[in-house]
Amino acid sequence: MTSAANTSDAPSPIATLPGDTPSDVVAAVVAERRRTFDTGRTHSLQWRRRQLQALSRLLDDNESEIVEALALDLGRPAADAWLADIGAIQLELKYVLRRLKSWMRDTRAVLPLVQQPGSGRVHREPLGVVLVIGPWNYPFYLTLGPLVGVLAAGNCAVIKPSELAPESARLIAELVPRYLDSDAVAVVEGGAATTTALLAQGFDHAFFTGSPEVGKKIMAGAAPHLTPVTLELGGKSPVIVTSDADIDVAARRIIWAKLVNSGQTCITPDYLLVSRDVLPKVVLALTTTLARFQKDSGTSALPIVNRRQFDRLSNLLVGHGGDIAAGGVTDPELLTIEPAIVVSPDPDSALMQDEIFGPLLPVVAVDGLDDAIQFVRARPKPLAIYLFSSSSKTADKVIARTSSGGVVVNHIGLHCMASALPFGGVGNSGMGAYHGHWGFETFSHRKAIVTKRTRPDPILLYPPVTDLKQRVLRWFF
Repeated sequence: MTSAANTSDAPSPIATLPGDTPSDVVAAVVAERRRTFDTGRTHSLQWRRRQLQALSRLLDDNESEIVEALALDLGRPAADAWLADIGAIQLELKYVLRRLKSWMRDTRAVLPLVQQPGSGRVHREPLGVVLVIGPWNYPFYLTLGPLVGVLAAGNCAVIKPSELAPESARLIAELVPRYLDSDAVAVVEGGAATTTALLAQGFDHAFFTGSPEVGKKIMAGAAPHLTPVTLELGGKSPVIVTSDADIDVAARRIIWAKLVNSGQTCITPDYLLVSRDVLPKVVLALTTTLARFQKDSGTSALPIVNRRQFDRLSNLLVGHGGDIAAGGVTDPELLTIEPAIVVSPDPDSALMQDEIFGPLLPVVAVDGLDDAIQFVRARPKPLAIYLFSSSSKTADKVIARTSSGGVVVNHIGLHCMASALPFGGVGNSGMGAYHGHWGFETFSHRKAIVTKRTRPDPILLYPPVTDLKQRVLRWFF
C-alpha cells in the first residue's frame, strides 16, 4: 500500500511504456484501482484533502518544468502557462478545499405524509474508478482540473493525457505517482488505441474534453458498459456586438481572448456578429488593437500545435469569399499563422461551418439583434455565447432566446474560471458540467435513504384491499 503523498522518485511503470499501452497492461492498471477503491480508503475526508493538497504541491513544486513542457508542446509563453494551466487549477483547488467538508454532509429531504413518521436524506458516495481523457490544448488544466472533482468526490482515477502534447503527457505521467496516492490514481499514456482499450474496461464514469467528432466515439465506446460520460466539447462560439456596445473595450477583450494559445481554445470567440451600422468601426477597432498587441508582445505570428492543424487552418483561409482586413500570413516551415480578421465571409464556407480552433476571426454583419439571434439559433448549440452591449434588456433577450453552455456579457471566457458556476456544454457542445460543487456532484452518486420506525405499522398497505383502505390512502396522497 502506497501512502497518500508518495514521494518516490520512481515513475509509474505505465509512464515508461512507449506508444500505446498494451491492452493487458491497461486492464491490470484499472483492476488495481478497483481493488484500491474496494478497500474504502478513498471515502474519507482526510484522504480526499490529502490528495487535493498534494495536487496543489505538484503544481507549486514543478512550475518551471510545467512551463517548459508547455513551451515545447505549444510554444506557450510562461505568463500564459501559469495563468491558464497552473493558476486556474490552484484557484479551483482552493475553492474546493474550503467547502469539501460541508459538501460531504448528507442533506435532509422531507418525506410525503404517507411515509410519516420517517426521515429522508441524500447521501453522496464516490462512483468508483473514473477515467479522465485530457486534450492537448491545455494539457494540465483540462486533465488535472477535472481530477480535482474526481478526488474531491472520493474516487480512484485513471488519467489518459493527450499524446499530441507529448512533453506535457510525459511530465504528468512522471509527477502524478510522485505526489498522489499511486494505488488510487494512475496515468496511462498512448493514443486512440489506448483510449479504446481503456473504455473497454467499463469505468464508473468517463470524462472527456475534445471535439464533438471524437466525443461521439467516446460515447460509443462507453455505451457497451453503460458507462456514464461527461463530454466537454467545443463548437463555434459566437460574439454578438450591438450598436450600443463599447467598441474599444469589446475589441480589446475579443482580440486578447483570440490570441491566447493561438486561438486553440474551446471557448475562444469563433466568429463575430456585428450590427451593420457599426461594422466599419468594429473592424477598425479590431485591426488597430491587433496591431498594438502584436507590437507590445514583439511577435505577429502565432505557433500552431502540429502540421495537421496548420494545414487545416491554412485551408480555411482559402475560398471563404470574404476580405482579409489583417493578418493571414502562414509559414509552413515554422508552423505559424498571423492572426487573421476576415470580413464578410460566405456563411456556407468552411470558415463559417467548421470550428476554427485557431487565430482566424470572421466578422459578419447582421441587421440588428433579432438577425444575430436567428443566425445563432440556426446552428448547433455552442459552448459559449458572448454579447457586447450596454443594455441589460438586450442581455436578457439573448439569454432567453438562445441555448449555449454559458453566456458572458461584455467579456470573453470568464465563466470558465469561476468555480461557483457550472462549466459545460449543451447539445453538440457537450453534456454534463463540472467545476467547484458541480464537479463534486458530477463525480458523486446521490443515494436516496429513507429510515422508518418499526412502530407504528399501519395495515393500510397490507392485504386485504378494502374500500376503506383505498379511501384513506387516497386522502394521504
